[in-house]
Amino acid sequence: MKIVQIAGYLGSGKTTLIIALSKKLAAQGTRVAILVNDVGVVPVDGAVMQEYGLTVKDIGGGCICCQVAGSLMKTLDTLAQDVRPDFVIIEPTGIAVPDSIRQTVLLSARKNPVEVGHTIVLFDTSRAVKLLTYDTLKRLVTLQVRDATIIGLSKTDLVAQEAIEEALPALREINENAEIVRLSTVSGEGVALLADRIARSAVTV
Repeated sequence: MKIVQIAGYLGSGKTTLIIALSKKLAAQGTRVAILVNDVGVVPVDGAVMQEYGLTVKDIGGGCICCQVAGSLMKTLDTLAQDVRPDFVIIEPTGIAVPDSIRQTVLLSARKNPVEVGHTIVLFDTSRAVKLLTYDTLKRLVTLQVRDATIIGLSKTDLVAQEAIEEALPALREINENAEIVRLSTVSGEGVALLADRIARSAVTV
């Protein structure tokens, strides 16, 4: 099974994108499991789960990159043995550092048929200035973007092209190798492209 992370700061649009991507992947005949690391109800309703055959699990109790890494490993083990999805999409908390989660996935790969897929980090273009200038936020966003194999410029329907172009140099300074994809779950921009990237590629460990 291929493990994909969709990370990003709070409110960047992770959940909405994951649902859209999962629908596209499932419609292609692939089995998708979603792991949500958040408090509260798993944000995928029963009708969507039934129609698209999604498996959704909530790993609460802390951040999966530190406090509940063991729960993540156990959940991956269970999925590999009982569900055997083609893809597992992990949505960490908005303050998680993607590389820490990747290390946990690599531990699971020692005994399960696991591929490390893309780490997609969403950057909220509607809050670009705040995310890149407020010291505390900038440190966290830098850590997240640094670990991305794909940077998703989310909410592009809410901002002018100039605002996106102004953010690009700062993002490229943080991560010069990641592919950058414009995203809007409202217009659908970039969603099909991301689904294709997830389906076709794995990241070499």
